[in-house]
Parts: sequence; C-alpha cells; structure tokens
Amino acid sequence: MDYKKNDKLQVTITDIGMQGEGIGKVDGYTLFVKDAVVGDTVEALITKAKKNYAYARCGQVLTPSPFRVQPPCDCYRPCGGCQLQPVSYERQLSMKQEKVKNNLIRIGGFSEELIDRVMEPIIGMQPDTKGGPLIGIQPDTPGGPLRYRNKAQYPVGTGKNGKPIAGFYAGRTHCIIENTDCLLGPESDGAILKTVLSFMEKYHISAYDETAGTGIVRHILIRTGFVTGEIMVCLVIREETLPESEHLVEMLRSIPEAGDRIVSVSLSINHENTNVIMGKEIRLLYGKPYITDYIGDIAFRISPLSFFQVNPVQTKKLYETALAYAGLSGNESVWDLYCGIGTISLFLAKKAGKVYGIEIVPEAVADARENAAANGITNAEFFVGKAEEILPAFYRAHESEGQEMCHPDVIVVDPPRKGCDQACLSTMLEMQPQRIVYVSCDSATLARDLKFLADGGYTLERIRPTDMFPMTVHVETVCLLSKKCPV
Repeated sequence: MDYKKNDKLQVTITDIGMQGEGIGKVDGYTLFVKDAVVGDTVEALITKAKKNYAYARCGQVLTPSPFRVQPPCDCYRPCGGCQLQPVSYERQLSMKQEKVKNNLIRIGGFSEELIDRVMEPIIGMQPDTKGGPLIGIQPDTPGGPLRYRNKAQYPVGTGKNGKPIAGFYAGRTHCIIENTDCLLGPESDGAILKTVLSFMEKYHISAYDETAGTGIVRHILIRTGFVTGEIMVCLVIREETLPESEHLVEMLRSIPEAGDRIVSVSLSINHENTNVIMGKEIRLLYGKPYITDYIGDIAFRISPLSFFQVNPVQTKKLYETALAYAGLSGNESVWDLYCGIGTISLFLAKKAGKVYGIEIVPEAVADARENAAANGITNAEFFVGKAEEILPAFYRAHESEGQEMCHPDVIVVDPPRKGCDQACLSTMLEMQPQRIVYVSCDSATLARDLKFLADGGYTLERIRPTDMFPMTVHVETVCLLSKKCPV
C-alpha cells in the first residue's frame, strides 16, 4: 500500500533511532515516529512518506510504554532539545549503553563477544551525597536529572507583539520557541534572560533578524560556575557597540537571585551572516574576562570562547575514568590531543611525569597555560595548532633526537564530534604509545576511529559510556586501547 503525508497509522514502537525517535513497522512499512517511546502503541501521523519508510509525529498514545514518564517541560516537543524527556531515566541509560555497543559492532566491526567482555556499565547521574555542587542540580527528579547544564546559548528574536523574546530554536528550524526557564539550566538563567529582555525593551535595543540581516542582539550566553557560583553573561551582537550598555550592567547586577554572583559581563562581536554563534572578538563591559570553577580540586578559568564540559558532576566522573584508564604511575610522558583549556591535561599532570597538550584555539591554550599556573602545575606544556598538523611535525622534528615527546607512553585524545583526522590517527600509530585513551562524544565516529587503531596494532581493552547529557540522545564514551605485544 502507498502511504502519503497526513495518513494516520496505528503502530507499536519496537526500537529507537539515532535522534531518539521511536521505530515501528506496519505490514513491513517502517515508521520513524518523533516523541514515541519503545513499548508505546500510538497513532502516528505521517509527515513525510517514502517508498519503504516514513517520518511521522506521535499523536494519541493508545497504550503507553512501561518506560514512559510525564515530561517535566511543557515545550519539550516543539523545542526538540530533550528528545528523551518522556523516557524513564533507567531506560535512557540502557538505551545509551546499547547505542554505543551497536555502533562499535556495526561500524567498528568488533565482535559482540569482545564488546560484551570489555564494556563496563554506563555511569549514570546519581545524587552526590559527598559535598556536591553549590548550584541547584536536581539529580533525582522523576524521569531523570534536571538543572545540570552550566552553559546555555539562547537565540534572541522578536515576538508577534513586537517585543524581544529568547528561547531555543524548534527542531531543524530557526523559529524561536520562547522559553526563559529551560529545566536543564540553573534557575538563575531565567532571571538573567528576563532582565536582558527588559533592558532591550526599555532602551529600544533591537533583536537580530537573520533574514534581513538587521538588528543588534543575536544570542545571550550564560555560564555558571557550579562550585564557585560565579556567573558570566555575554551578549552576542551584530554591531561594534551596545547602546546603553552601562544600564545593562546595572540591571544585571541588581537581580536579587543572581546579581551579586555576576562577575563577568561582555559582548561578542559577530558581523557575519552565519550559523556560528560566537564572534571572534570579545569586549568586556564589567568585571573579569572569565569565571572560575572547579573539577575536583583543580580550578579552571573559563572565558566566553572556552570549551568546558557542560555537566560538571559527570565531567569529574568522565575524567576520573580517563585517568584510571591511562594507568599512570608518575613517570610517564603523555600527549593530550584536542586539549581545550587543559581540563584533561591537568588531571593527567598530577599523575604523569610530563604532559603535552595540543589545541587549535589560541584563547583556549592561553587559558590552559593560566590554569596550569594557577594550580601550581609545572609539568604541563601547551601548543597552539591542529593536532593532525602539530603531532606529525613534532614527530618528524624529534624522531632522530630520541626525545621523550617523540615516544609518549600514553596518548589521550578527546576530539570534536567528527572524530580524529586520519593523519593524526596514522601518526599516533607511528609513535607507538603503550596506551591510547580515547574520549568521544559521538560513538559512531569513535567506532570508525577505533577500527583504524585496532587495524594498526592496538587491542580494545576497556569501554565505559558516561551520561553527560540526561534527557538527550547524546552520550560520552571513554575507551582504552593497548599496543599488541609482538608475536
């Protein structure tokens, strides 16, 4: 039978897709149903039909899944950022464990027997009973953890009444869903957003219109130190200056719930007609150009452009896992690729002989060096550049000299979502470290890269997923590979 848009079908959901959509079949015809949960029987409304499959949205839930819970957010469906809100947290964790496993088998070509043997249980987000963060993370609410994000970037636009609004883009669009209280961010974010919008309305500061290329305020970035309590507010603007900016600072500093914790107010200048949010130039309006926060006992300075993991509770667990996998005894030479502001590097440096970090963003490297100095860490050195360019250059330059950086004991790699460049992977194989610790935010590219390293002479020893992003389909994974002994 040929199906078409707006057809309604009753379907039982038996699987989950990469973006959290439910998957079911009707007479062999596959339906990908947004907002449906495994175990549901639903009325699916087709939104796009193909010959053998269709995309659909979930209408009436005829028989709810035993894994279905009441989503805490009223706008989770149009927003689309929290794809798993209707799923119990226990089920979210098992789904993520299976996602990593299936990608390693399907894309990486590893046997199910091997993966079952080396894969450890996912690290879920549980209540911290030993002096957890100061800010209001809610780890044990029904359905899963809330208020765990220390960073959010809110697009700004104009509402139907002509007033400025902020919120999130609806899935696969640039239509703003108005929301000043995202349940994944601190409650203080809402007060800050409302204050910025009030400032814009009072002083007639226009919101950016990306279609016309007009207006001033594009995004509002808020970062919060969950241990220190410090808050950063950065407005991304299209112009060189923000009119009446001194009044913005006054209004922010006067917020009862957060004003005394706002230690940095700045502007990010972005003239480009682009989807890239942050501009390259940062102008400080008030306070410091950074906030400070901790992971464990290590302090980090975090600037507007810094990459810093958004879930501080789980970041500590993730890095402790990476450190355990590295197996350091105090004398090892370690390279940390894609090192950012030195978060993993400084964890490693406390147990290693020497750590070398590589990062493409100059501001991040400057932060990494300052972070090392602020923590009294003297055995970490940082370099600016692409890992896939710096690493081969260092290898060629120092190979004949036999310097220790030529042959590290351990390489730790934490690449962006696209994974490692093949030149970088090839050089890692040439350098022959005893161990490689791979930290990944995308298990598909992880599986691809692990296959390359395994084919190059490394054995997959340990795998452990970590849930850094409850309510979403994303999952971080730490893997340990060891060099095969010659036969």
